Amino acid sequence: MGTSELLIGLMSGTSLDGVDGVLARFDGQGRPTVLAHAHRPFSAVLRDELLALNQSGPDELHRGALAGNALAELQSALVGELLTIGGMSAQAVRAVGSHGQTVRHRPGEFDGTGYTLQLNQPALLAERCGIDVVSDFRSRDVAAGGQGAPLVPAFHAMAFGGQPAATAILNLGGMANLTLLPAAADPAPVRGFDCGPGNALLDFWIQRERGQSYDTDGRWSAGGQVDQALLARLLDEPFLRAAPPKSTGRDLFNPAWLLPRLTGTLKPQDVQATLAEFTARCAAEALVAQASDTTTLLCCGGGALNQDLMRRLQALLPDLRVSSTDSAGLPPLQVEATAFAWLAWAFLHRQPGNRPEVTGARGLRVLGALHPA
Repeated sequence: MGTSELLIGLMSGTSLDGVDGVLARFDGQGRPTVLAHAHRPFSAVLRDELLALNQSGPDELHRGALAGNALAELQSALVGELLTIGGMSAQAVRAVGSHGQTVRHRPGEFDGTGYTLQLNQPALLAERCGIDVVSDFRSRDVAAGGQGAPLVPAFHAMAFGGQPAATAILNLGGMANLTLLPAAADPAPVRGFDCGPGNALLDFWIQRERGQSYDTDGRWSAGGQVDQALLARLLDEPFLRAAPPKSTGRDLFNPAWLLPRLTGTLKPQDVQATLAEFTARCAAEALVAQASDTTTLLCCGGGALNQDLMRRLQALLPDLRVSSTDSAGLPPLQVEATAFAWLAWAFLHRQPGNRPEVTGARGLRVLGALHPA
């Protein structure tokens, strides 16, 4: 592990806005330098199909396979774009780490093992790109009794850890997850867990009410008033009170969960404001409960660009410095894709990619499956 290697990371999250990708150079210790970043949006047809596949439906095995093919074609185009931006050939890249698109996340159910399912066609991606592809990062952790999520805390520890004081990373994608990093002199383990919804409910509501895919800068929510009765109903969710390890997804926080709670006469803009406050409260209250010694909160994911959401977090955490991961050298839209490039690097070097303290797995595990070019 003494020489540097180029890897590509691809991530499409529960926000369903598209695929983010990075081309990164990893040193012998697995520390990345991002050389290129690009994003490919989902077409409306693919987005709607991926969203529909989060629920049972007719002919879903066939439809899921076709959606995986479409995702691989989009990923392949993104890989080509990254190579062009970075001025690299496919032969120069050791591997692509491809997360795929989560459509079901049900760990711990049934026989106690459960499952997590990401639509993906890594063999097709390898065929199109001519680069080895590492995928299926979550299922090994689930097989070991873990949640299979969140997986990013191990990367967060490497990228943002070792600070003089305790630091937290909040990923605000479709769902939200927290990573709790102890101070450099503290021997406590890295911890992390899903803390509630991120952008999923906010995006659903503004799309339904205004036909927009997301609330740019949080402008619409900023102009509304928080409905305290609605906020109380939203916060009365057992998942929020459950102790870590825990993970969630659209299986829980979805329109079918939200709509029955919208009782009475509510202005649509006030609902948006309340959903923003709910998202911020879920994260802030979880952080205070689990790591009251934290001094800095670094935010990543699309929600880190929502200025109203960031203001609400700062107001709820007045004693913390709240900022995006930009302040730590990695732009918020690059963090997750870089994490999956790092997970691919860890797989290639047979390094564990999970943290048992985070997922609840029985131990450290090498994560992923290889599809050679």
